[in-house]
Amino acid sequence: MRPVPAPAAGRPVRRSARDRDAGVAAVLVLALSAVLALVGSVTVTLAAVAVARQRAASVADLAALAAAQASLRGPVEACAQATRVAMLSDAFLRSCSLEGDVAVVVAEVRPPGVLGGLGSASARARAGP
Repeated sequence: MRPVPAPAAGRPVRRSARDRDAGVAAVLVLALSAVLALVGSVTVTLAAVAVARQRAASVADLAALAAAQASLRGPVEACAQATRVAMLSDAFLRSCSLEGDVAVVVAEVRPPGVLGGLGSASARARAGP
C-alpha cells in the first residue's frame, strides 16, 4: 500500500479506488474457501452413505446365501449361519426367515463416524438352492 499523504489544511483526503479495494481479495478467498469446504463435506457424507448402503446389500446377499446353504438343517441353523456371516462383516441381521427352502434376510450396516449415530443402511436379500 502506498502511504496516504497528510491532508492539506481544510481539504479532505481523497483515496484512490485502489486504496478502497484493499483487503477485498482476502475476504473473497475466505468466502470461497468456506464454500469449497461445505461442498467437500457434503460430498464425503454422501459417499459414506452410499458405501454403507452397498455394504448392507453385500452383507444381505452373503447372509442369504449362507442361510440358503444351511436351510436343509432347519431354520434355526440357517439363521444362525446368516447371523455369523453378518457379524464377520461388521453388520447385524435385523431379520431372517425361511420360506420353504428360500432364505430371506435383512441386514443392517451403520456408517462410520458421526453418521452412524444418525441412522443405518439396510438391505433385503433372498436366496435359495
